[in-house]
Amino acid sequence: MFVYGLLTLALAAIPSAFAQTDFTAAHNITPITGTWSSGSKQVITGKFANPSNLSFNYPPTTGVCYSFTDDGWYEVARYRFNGNGSKPQCITGVLNWHHGQYQLLDNGSIVLIPNGDGYQQIQDPCAAETNFIQNYNDTELYDHWQIVQDQDAGPTLELFNFDGSPVAPLYQIYNPPNMLPTTKLRNVTVASDVQNLLAMNAGARSWSPADVMALLSSVFAVGVASLVL
Repeated sequence: MFVYGLLTLALAAIPSAFAQTDFTAAHNITPITGTWSSGSKQVITGKFANPSNLSFNYPPTTGVCYSFTDDGWYEVARYRFNGNGSKPQCITGVLNWHHGQYQLLDNGSIVLIPNGDGYQQIQDPCAAETNFIQNYNDTELYDHWQIVQDQDAGPTLELFNFDGSPVAPLYQIYNPPNMLPTTKLRNVTVASDVQNLLAMNAGARSWSPADVMALLSSVFAVGVASLVL
């Protein structure tokens, strides 16, 4: 809990104006603000989740959607199926929603810091519990990002996970963004387990203590520099 508190305070020390920072030409075809959706653009923040009753509005197709405001708030909606190579009949469905504050770090990374009211629904026909809801409040790190101009689709946001693997291309569908209110939308007891809180990219990887300290050092350096300036 102490490490998580340090991380949150350190990131909060970075000025909100950081969201406006110019990095390279790759980031400036258009601002990152707006709503960006993948594939058929059917997964859309703002109407995907109903936090008050822990439910979802099922889109007709799978996909992912990210929304960013110009003052440091984000919302994420995900709908996906995970295959099982050894048991093809055991396809897992996951609907995931969270929102909170984001920071654009000077090394080109993006950190998403949740409000603490996120949740996800998991459907697994082969599990003992085939359909359940659980809290989802992981801080997520994206190694780098860029906005390119697609000849047909227009501005396209390319996000890259902590390990450099790409997220599906995201196409701008709204600007200003289509989002739920940025305030905390339900009361929930956030887990105090540091490893869980620092799990990156939908639980795909948890940072080692060395990784956590490296991130904290980097973030504190930026925060201190901002105070000096």
